Amino acid sequence: MNFKKIFKIIGRILLGFIAFIALYALAVYTLPKIGVDKEANSSPDITIYIHTNGVHTDVVLPIANNLCDWRKDIKFENTISKDTTATFVAFGWGDKGFYLNTPTWAQLKFSIAFKAAFALSTSAMHTTFYKNLQKGDDCKKILISNEQYSRLIKYIRSSFKTDSNNNFINIKTNANYNNYDAFYEAQGKYNLFYTCNTWANNALKACGQKACLWTPFDKGIFNQYK
Repeated sequence: MNFKKIFKIIGRILLGFIAFIALYALAVYTLPKIGVDKEANSSPDITIYIHTNGVHTDVVLPIANNLCDWRKDIKFENTISKDTTATFVAFGWGDKGFYLNTPTWAQLKFSIAFKAAFALSTSAMHTTFYKNLQKGDDCKKILISNEQYSRLIKYIRSSFKTDSNNNFINIKTNANYNNYDAFYEAQGKYNLFYTCNTWANNALKACGQKACLWTPFDKGIFNQYK
């Protein structure tokens, strides 16, 4: 057995891994600072919000207007409260394992984190109903045009998996975050380069709003709205 050759191969693998981590860290540090400008001359027809819990960004939309009635797809009956008085609904895409099996960060398992980081799991859409929202550092109000909102609707709809009747697929679970939320099967796979915040950042790009060139974290997005 040629141990020298084996050690050389192991050394190259380790160097490659270190180089990958260094390049990823550089991208995480620099790319979120590069902003994408909002589209000019758009009319302020519709109010949307972006909201963060300190880690994860949601895109919050009116529950219903002349362009879309989300109540037809995101059912009140799928929440614990079944409260029908909401005026907004939040959308947050992410790793299904994180959503359903990690109620707190203290309960995060290595296996879940590993699968999420390397696209070995499936994804889910977390939806939450709100009666109102309070603007602040964690919640930013954005005004967009009807045409931009139509693009945002298309982007969000394309992120859901659907059944043979084109209905969103509700995930039956007890892992709810509160009495007003529900989970649905989603398209795509979470990974180091496409996180929940990357999805939200791309949602803003889809409707022509300020965003980062790329970001895996919520801070990159919210720094654009200071």
